Amino acid sequence: MSTSRLDAVYRSILITKFFTKGWGKPENLRRLFEFRKIVSNRDECFKLVEKDYPVTITKEQNLSDCKLLEGYFLTPLERYLPGIVPEIAQKAHFQALLPLHWQEKGCKPVCLHLAGTGDHYFWRRRNLMVKPLLKEAGIGGIILENPFYGLRKPTDQIRSSLHNVSDIFVMGGCLILESLVLFHWCERNGLGPLGVTGLSMGGHMASLAATNWPKPLVLVPCLSWSTASAVFLQGVMSHSINWDLLEDQYLSDGAYREKLSKMVTIVDEAFLAGKKFARTYSEKVKIGIQTNTQIEKQEHLIKSLKCDSYKDLIICQEDKAKQQGDTKVDLNTKVPIKIVKSEEGTTEFDNLNKDLNLLLNENKITSDSNEIQKSTEQVSDRTKLKQTENLLSTETSNKQSSLKSVTANTKKSKETEQLNNIIEQIDKKSEKKSWNVSEMTSDFWTNLPFIKSGKKIDIGKIHWRDREALQFMRGIMDECTHLSNFSIPYDTSLIIAVCAKHDAYVPREDVGRLEEIWPGAEVRYVDAGHVSAYILHQSVFRACIIEAFERSKKKWKDGKHIE
Repeated sequence: MSTSRLDAVYRSILITKFFTKGWGKPENLRRLFEFRKIVSNRDECFKLVEKDYPVTITKEQNLSDCKLLEGYFLTPLERYLPGIVPEIAQKAHFQALLPLHWQEKGCKPVCLHLAGTGDHYFWRRRNLMVKPLLKEAGIGGIILENPFYGLRKPTDQIRSSLHNVSDIFVMGGCLILESLVLFHWCERNGLGPLGVTGLSMGGHMASLAATNWPKPLVLVPCLSWSTASAVFLQGVMSHSINWDLLEDQYLSDGAYREKLSKMVTIVDEAFLAGKKFARTYSEKVKIGIQTNTQIEKQEHLIKSLKCDSYKDLIICQEDKAKQQGDTKVDLNTKVPIKIVKSEEGTTEFDNLNKDLNLLLNENKITSDSNEIQKSTEQVSDRTKLKQTENLLSTETSNKQSSLKSVTANTKKSKETEQLNNIIEQIDKKSEKKSWNVSEMTSDFWTNLPFIKSGKKIDIGKIHWRDREALQFMRGIMDECTHLSNFSIPYDTSLIIAVCAKHDAYVPREDVGRLEEIWPGAEVRYVDAGHVSAYILHQSVFRACIIEAFERSKKKWKDGKHIE
């Protein structure tokens, strides 16, 4: 997925920083993790908010084109997690804009609009989404103020700069329960069908809120995806986080490492492993993956050439290689380098180091420095065995033209030197503090934007402690925001998600697909980045909301399926 340069430039000029005070109190995180298990179950979460939950209307006014209501209520989260919500954020403020005359008798559609990052107060959503929907389709709107935003922003918080990582989870817990309060309020006032939407962070919060309403509900999440972990770790938002501060706190307080880290899981770890296996298995050359059959072939080759060991086999092949005009010997590794001519006459080389990470994972290199060196030698030996096998296979193919397409599993000496350089970096690193190589080789680490650069990546410079703190961040984000940890919405056919093809804020690679997590949901794409989609495609978002409400009206009436 190519990403928008505009997204990166826009984020770079913003001075807003996130989590400036760190992770938050370990006790608060523990309470949030435990509460997540309750709100992730629709039946249990629905019981937390009674149908007659008190809502206070402070203003009611008839305007020229709509009816305006303003009100507030106390967030239900304060009931269940006392003291975790800042006092100023405990009062949930909202506006409701309803048509003066509904277009259809017995049908009063209303959509709840949740705020994206930096969307303080009501005016932006009111003018860009709610009023146009009223005019275009007669759909009423409710605008809820986010905790930590606008009227609910702590006095010492600067703009949208949340102080703690835990604040994003407090915000999510509040919005899930507050959405239930407003849905109940709508039903008490005869409003429906109901829906929920939002852009960016608001879209993800809308998705979480929709999982806990046990009735048909329109859901149109815009510019969001299946988890927030990719946003803060792989998207351009990662540059706005003080990782040094988070790392220091994580390592200095044992509560994070010894207790909290054991309470969370990385949801997409199995997905990543499966994806990596599928990719490497489909490649023409699979370095380092030795089946029993391959091992038997290698043993057979050694015996057939009357060599006592693999080293003797290399010596034998070296002598043969020197006599062949189209074969070279890498003086550093003593491995024959076979050049294969393509049909067009060009020279093709197989990449020896493109699967180095997979080789290291297969060998299960541990944190002990001696084991790292030993495993690295095993990687080298296995690579040499594979090269020799392919060399002999290529020689046999010269006698059988039908096997002409067989490609030798080698690369020119320049690529081999690159492989050796990487292995040398691992050896040097093992002399210092050791680390978990299986984590280093994950697709997750190589996709981090603050690790990527136009220059050659020095994997050895990524300290083991950095990875440990990052892994914890990924775990807690998945724990509290990954949609697979929550119930599936009541009717997924009423879901239309809108994504930007080149979104640099919300990466979609290496995380679960929305269509797989919610079978039946529809995902549509606009050809834009995150920022340009927000500016240019508001009409697309509204059109999807209107279409989803039309689906609901055709399929459901008063919560009952229309036959």
